[in-house]
Amino acid sequence: MSVRNTYLRYGSVAMAFHWVIALLIIANVLLGFWFAEFIERGDPMKFTVAQWHKSIGLSVLVLSILRVVWRLMNPHPPPPWPTPLMRGLSMVSHYAFYFLILAIPITGYVMTSASPLGNGTDYFGFFTWPNLPIFQGMTRAQLRPIHETWETTHVVLAWSAIVLLPVHVGAALYHHFRLRDDVLKRMLPGTTIA
Repeated sequence: MSVRNTYLRYGSVAMAFHWVIALLIIANVLLGFWFAEFIERGDPMKFTVAQWHKSIGLSVLVLSILRVVWRLMNPHPPPPWPTPLMRGLSMVSHYAFYFLILAIPITGYVMTSASPLGNGTDYFGFFTWPNLPIFQGMTRAQLRPIHETWETTHVVLAWSAIVLLPVHVGAALYHHFRLRDDVLKRMLPGTTIA
């Protein structure tokens, strides 16, 4: 398998970015639900799970930036769009995903940086990822509305991704089982394309 994208399929680097980011996003959605809905305020586990969530989010941000750079240097294989409508829907959903995989972690990072608590992110126990310096010196009262605005934005974008994810998966399965084309195989390692 080629490292770079070819006319027929994605290369191993694009596949690795796609699947690693997808798994990290799914893990982060689950962690987000867990600490937001099921862990009581004041439970020390809430802080730990929040740190995992933030660490994964920062990992998604770094990988997504690298993915976008790789994508700009490696054109993707032309998809077999059967209709102009499907072409348009495919393009909109892909650009929406690229936007979301960058915007969700960025809004989370800004939200964390504007937190009245002022805690950095304990990046998987290896080091402390610093907050953005633009909020240093602000009082808790000044930070609270900024934090809440970015938190709301982060949640709305996360829900957008949660809604878009099954649409994306459904479209891939539709291509594979209904249209019987190679759209799904192009992103699956170990598959062959005729």
